[in-house]
Amino acid sequence: MFEITTNHYLVLSAMLFVIGLVGILTRRNMIVVLMSIELVLNSVNLNLAAFSYQYSDLTGQIMGVFVIAVAAGEAAIGLAILVGLYRLRGTTSLDHASELKG
Repeated sequence: MFEITTNHYLVLSAMLFVIGLVGILTRRNMIVVLMSIELVLNSVNLNLAAFSYQYSDLTGQIMGVFVIAVAAGEAAIGLAILVGLYRLRGTTSLDHASELKG
């Protein structure tokens, strides 16, 4: 049969990272940028879990929990900024986000 190795996880993680990075750099909609950031963070979690499994060490999984906590905080703050931008301008375009500067 076909065995899934760490290299397969690394390739999948690299593809997720590139898709997220392209979404961050090319999109102007704040919702899509937030989802792209989540893709990048999930690719990091996949790497951490794959190496943790390969080396039989729980350090990668513990770091993955911290990354999930950071992602949850990022989503909460990002959505709060998104709601503020939408209330102010009526759009979620990042071109209008300069209004939120202090």
